[in-house]
Amino acid sequence: MAQKWWKEAVVYQIYPRSFKDSNGDGIGDIQGIIQKLDYLEDLGIDVIWICPVYQSPMDDNGYDISDYKSILAEFGTMADLDDLIDQVHQRGMKLLMDIVMNHTSDEHPWFIESRSSKDNPYRDYYIWRPASEDGGRPNNWESIFSGPAWEWDDQSQEYYLHVFSKKQPDLNWENPKVRRDLQEMTNWWLDKGIDGFRVDAISHIKKAPGLPDMPNPDNKEVVPSFAGHMNQPGINDFLTEFRQATFDHYDIMTVGEANGVAVEDAAEWVGEDHGHFDMIFQFEALDLWGSQGGDFDLRDYKRVMTKWQKGLEGMGWNALYIENHDLVRATSAMGDEGDLREKSAKALATMYFFMQGTPYIYQGQEIGMTNAHFDRLEDYDDIQSVNRAKYMMDHEGASLEEAMAYMWQNSRDNVRTPMQWDQTMHAGFTSGQPWLKVNENYPSINVSRSLSDPDSIYHYYKKMIQIRRESQTLIYGSYELILPDHPEVYAYLRQGDGETYLVVVNMFDNPSQVDLSDYQVDFTVLANYPIEEGKQIKQLRPYEARLVRLQNENAN
Repeated sequence: MAQKWWKEAVVYQIYPRSFKDSNGDGIGDIQGIIQKLDYLEDLGIDVIWICPVYQSPMDDNGYDISDYKSILAEFGTMADLDDLIDQVHQRGMKLLMDIVMNHTSDEHPWFIESRSSKDNPYRDYYIWRPASEDGGRPNNWESIFSGPAWEWDDQSQEYYLHVFSKKQPDLNWENPKVRRDLQEMTNWWLDKGIDGFRVDAISHIKKAPGLPDMPNPDNKEVVPSFAGHMNQPGINDFLTEFRQATFDHYDIMTVGEANGVAVEDAAEWVGEDHGHFDMIFQFEALDLWGSQGGDFDLRDYKRVMTKWQKGLEGMGWNALYIENHDLVRATSAMGDEGDLREKSAKALATMYFFMQGTPYIYQGQEIGMTNAHFDRLEDYDDIQSVNRAKYMMDHEGASLEEAMAYMWQNSRDNVRTPMQWDQTMHAGFTSGQPWLKVNENYPSINVSRSLSDPDSIYHYYKKMIQIRRESQTLIYGSYELILPDHPEVYAYLRQGDGETYLVVVNMFDNPSQVDLSDYQVDFTVLANYPIEEGKQIKQLRPYEARLVRLQNENAN
């Protein structure tokens, strides 16, 4: 397996709007990121990924781009971004931009031209269809953001397709001019000196031929449309052409957001030689986390994680994460928001961080930030969950209380509340009025307190980064699941270079017995409880996590 800088890196994801405001307007900005680069360098971060800062009407917080080559004024200027690139590079770090190529904003010049008339040269940049024979929508597809995936355009008297919001019309990748323009834009950014891309929603770019109706046994107005636009046959041709025209010409890091891509597809998507991306975010494991309120079966989760670990071993590379801007806080979803918050945050961190792959840390994860439990629906900004909550009340008979419970558990605003820097007003995020409310627990959960407490979650992450950086086995070694049927404990081995490490984590809030009699401990590398060194691990306390090196007879 080839050694690459991006395999050895640790990535920190920044949601700029909520990270740090430098000018008091209540919105995080590029200069705010620059102010905190020393903090990230001290943590041990190698790569910084920033969510979109392009020109945008902000219908979906920047994932609706109206100009790929301009910076939205609330974030700063192109000069600020050039400054950020320089400042990141001066510290020996790298910068990853977030790019959206499945759709644009409806305010992008391409779409303004496209909707102006049916014979405009840009008409075919998007997906237009006439009304159906009965005057209705072209098909029964539902948008990922709820409601129909088609929007009527009065000006040109046709419908356009939007898999996401109605202000995010889908680009027509069947049109070679679209592909060429996207390639040119991508190379423009890479020539500017950025170090790679996280590519948003890329598995949706190919649509099923003919845009057929989805099965609709309950005769609903619209039905989920994933089977019409997620990882469709033919997508590999688009992505191969794109990679050869762009990524192949640079020493960069690329990661695709690849909903619907199975491990069986991994060779095409992340194959070491000719994969579309260096790594992808897979959704299969996260779908088991139960943010929707379902029961969590750890055995299923271990099975899926192991399938991806073994499926990519020696062939591709995993992107490891437990939080991002589209999820909820891991400590709230899978851990404990109360007395065991720090223990559970460290346990979840240990569980994912030492697998084979590149670990990602989302802003605030390193201090154990939790979900926000806002009192009113009006306090939320997230278009996806607000639409869903309103739909529940308007069409499904849900009460306001039920809608709010849904928001507390599922809204993306749970991870988009402002970063909690200190105990001052608005958590030190802004001197103005923040664009989204700050989580009320900021006086006790913030960076300042974390830095001064040597036993904090922050210092635990810092140790993990250092431990991983110093071990080729923890980066490149093989992964082997043990105790696959244990309902409460996730345990696995990392082996290589004549040494073996054991990661063992109690994922629940009760003590758990483990039989690890086959594994003799040499010494403990990392633990989230005080421990007495012993040869065997027999019982784990609530959310207890350990990384141990095993004695040589356990090594391969």
